[in-house]
Amino acid sequence: MNATVIDPAELAADYRARIRAELADLDHRVRIVGLLAEPTGPAATYAEYTRRGCESVGIDFDLRLVDPADAERAIGDANADPEAHGVFLYYPLLGPDGDRWLRELVDPRKDVEGMHSFWSRYLYENRRYLDEGRTRPAILPCTPLALLKLLLRAGLAGTGTDAPLQGVTACVINRSEIVGRPLSAMLANDGAEVISIDIDGALRFVPAIGRQSHVIQPTSISRHEALTRADVVVTGVPSRDFDPIGPDEIKPGAICANFSQFRNFADDITRTAGAFIPRVGPMTVAMAMRNAVRLHRTVQ
Repeated sequence: MNATVIDPAELAADYRARIRAELADLDHRVRIVGLLAEPTGPAATYAEYTRRGCESVGIDFDLRLVDPADAERAIGDANADPEAHGVFLYYPLLGPDGDRWLRELVDPRKDVEGMHSFWSRYLYENRRYLDEGRTRPAILPCTPLALLKLLLRAGLAGTGTDAPLQGVTACVINRSEIVGRPLSAMLANDGAEVISIDIDGALRFVPAIGRQSHVIQPTSISRHEALTRADVVVTGVPSRDFDPIGPDEIKPGAICANFSQFRNFADDITRTAGAFIPRVGPMTVAMAMRNAVRLHRTVQ
């Protein structure tokens, strides 16, 4: 079996075309303010990708280099700026605990990352609209959303009738608040059974079928059992020491996706996988721009 390798740049280009068309209907420019503390390194590279993506669709990108001690003030300035329609934080700014606090300072109406607890509450409660008329969609976190779109492009589909991913079993190896946990929730809310694995062990996300949203249960399932059962395997282990997942560990035809900067799958994973998504970056930027336009149209 030779896996289909999914290039996120191709799907991102499709979304950029749609965003460009939406922006053409506006009588003014949309502007995103990015706050960056480290002028070099992965965060700076990500900011540069954002700048290029914004330029390609006609969004103004205002990148501001800030001293970590001034990060709170910089967020407040962007929140108060009527010409700033979105705010993007490039981590680290204050470190893990401090960055969690900074995310809460971003005005949810400008949160293009979709990481504020206001939006997390909608996600985890599986409330998809802000209004009863279902005309104002809620914002989803951009990297998990990018992964979900890529998985769907790779052919992910359910076999049941009650939810789009009913019958799917997924294994997500990462349970961070940034990507792993929200992605597991999104998959489970769409009907998939998800085994979420991290350094602390495994949890089972029970599908939201017959209930409003998913529920989380403890489980003793092993990595081996989870991988052999999974129709889709998503990894984001930020360590060179992670034992890469090999082709003999996964279910034949499984869709595999890696969002870590490190290699989480063996080079020959395509020997067994049905599709392989080696990176996510371009789609994350596209989803952030999509969120910016959606916020501007329906929330502000």
